[in-house]
Amino acid sequence: MIFNIQRYSTHDGKGIRTMIFYKGCPLRCMWCSNPESQSYSYSLKYNRHLCKGFEECLKIGNEAVRAGENGIEIDFTSKGDVEIFRDICPTKAVTVSGEEKSTIDILAEIEKDLPFYKRSEGGVTFSGGEPLSQGPELVELLQELKKREINVSIETSLHVPWEMIERCIIFTDTILSDLKHTNAEKFKRYTGGDATLVMKNLIKLSALHNNIVIRVPVVPDFNHSMSEMKGIIDFTISLKKIQEIHFLPYHTLGNEKYKMLGRRYELDETKKVDEHELADYIEYAESKGLKAKIGG
Repeated sequence: MIFNIQRYSTHDGKGIRTMIFYKGCPLRCMWCSNPESQSYSYSLKYNRHLCKGFEECLKIGNEAVRAGENGIEIDFTSKGDVEIFRDICPTKAVTVSGEEKSTIDILAEIEKDLPFYKRSEGGVTFSGGEPLSQGPELVELLQELKKREINVSIETSLHVPWEMIERCIIFTDTILSDLKHTNAEKFKRYTGGDATLVMKNLIKLSALHNNIVIRVPVVPDFNHSMSEMKGIIDFTISLKKIQEIHFLPYHTLGNEKYKMLGRRYELDETKKVDEHELADYIEYAESKGLKAKIGG
């Protein structure tokens, strides 16, 4: 299941790219800017600011949406079929995140941009959520892109069983791999995941793939200190074939999405990280022989 296809992207890989955003992720990073990507099923979203009170959503008679004293109320815990709310609201106050698309459908969207790939040496980038946690349809799509000689990048947390990574390696030109932290306790507290799994997978992957870029989300109170960043950089250096690291400064652009999903944003009081705060990390990484930059 995907939740967005973004064309003409100039980030997350070389040249002009088509971004395919998959729905579903095994992690729950506190700073996640795409919270709608975490669930593997459809997600109901409600933007109260767009609601004009037309009440088309109430006519469906689904328990997830009801009339309240202050207008429309959403039961985000409802187990009913929220997919029926797709395209029902004329102002897009009520929307559904997530869409089932076949390999043929996604290829049709990708092939619209073939001229741009050729001119810019671009291609397709898979993101999410966690694309590597998808089923066999992901491998099918990767195989088709390989046949068409379309460059492929995958953004991944590597927080999946090794077998799900191994099946995709030969079809992927660049792997953009998160390395959020090397401390297991800190990683667990802020993401709900297992840092050891990520690091073991990265060691295996670096022995088999020649184009891995490490990406580090720099988040205050989580890893935004020289000692913690040295641990991340030093681990990267130990993986001899990896030559590049990107530092991604924490931002608050996704905050409103949590409200639309009926969720609390846990880092609400956390200030964004300015690029100048990353200068020491860049300097240290470069002193160790890595190519370092800010952003993707």
